[in-house]
Amino acid sequence: MNNSQSRPIQLGRISYTNAWPVFHHFDPEALPFRTEVHSDLPATLNRKLKIGDIDMAAISSYAYGISSDSYYVLPNLSVSSFGRVQSILLFLKSPLEKVLHGKIALTTASATSVNLLKIIMEKFYGGKPTYEDAEPSLENMLENADAALLIGDHAIRASWTNHGYRVLDLGEVWNLWTGQWMTFALWAVRKDAAYRDPESFQAIYEALIESKGKSSRDMGPVIRKAMDQIGGTEAYWQNYFSHLCHDFGPDQKTGLQLYFQYARELGLLTSEPDLSELPSPTRNR
Repeated sequence: MNNSQSRPIQLGRISYTNAWPVFHHFDPEALPFRTEVHSDLPATLNRKLKIGDIDMAAISSYAYGISSDSYYVLPNLSVSSFGRVQSILLFLKSPLEKVLHGKIALTTASATSVNLLKIIMEKFYGGKPTYEDAEPSLENMLENADAALLIGDHAIRASWTNHGYRVLDLGEVWNLWTGQWMTFALWAVRKDAAYRDPESFQAIYEALIESKGKSSRDMGPVIRKAMDQIGGTEAYWQNYFSHLCHDFGPDQKTGLQLYFQYARELGLLTSEPDLSELPSPTRNR
């Protein structure tokens, strides 16, 4: 392998539980070259991959879309759902009719979810709310807003509380309106990094696919880790992970392309993203 770079390969790992099945059995120490893993929120990984601080990462689908010319997609890896996702939640303090023209407090942790909310509010329901960024604390967010968007583990924990609010699952709303899958995150590698060392990135990709396969055959270790670190019951996490898909096949791609189309129609994207996959080194010889 051509691993002569002056620094280790920098990998980004989404810290949220929804990506754990892909990463759980991935061991960077087992790779025959140096790597460093950065575990963080999607928004931070989005920024680090864009500026080149990391070479490969799981990032928000929207962040991939706005910088797709610089990236390759890693085939058959995503965080997707066909309906309920249970961790992309809009908590409504006011009736939906008021929310549509009111104020929504947003988490800034993931660009995909924020723009999915805008598509739902503006394109599907015909509303035009105002949005304000906020730290992910449900009660604080709703002090001066009609609704609050939480994602990931913050959304899960809030859903367990006796909050008394109506809750919209954005994955479910998307599916009801479109009949399509929703892909929230993709695995991407910078093209310049892939050109420098294609064999190493292929090896990382194959290790992630192997990890995903082990998790799909036995979710027990991932579920136990979630119970230990986040809380909740075994039944909750079995149900939660059963609604997630970590593949990225033709159906998920079709749903994501529709998301990108709606984002362009709302001016959230300026061009059609390129979903070119990481080339296999053997195909380039």
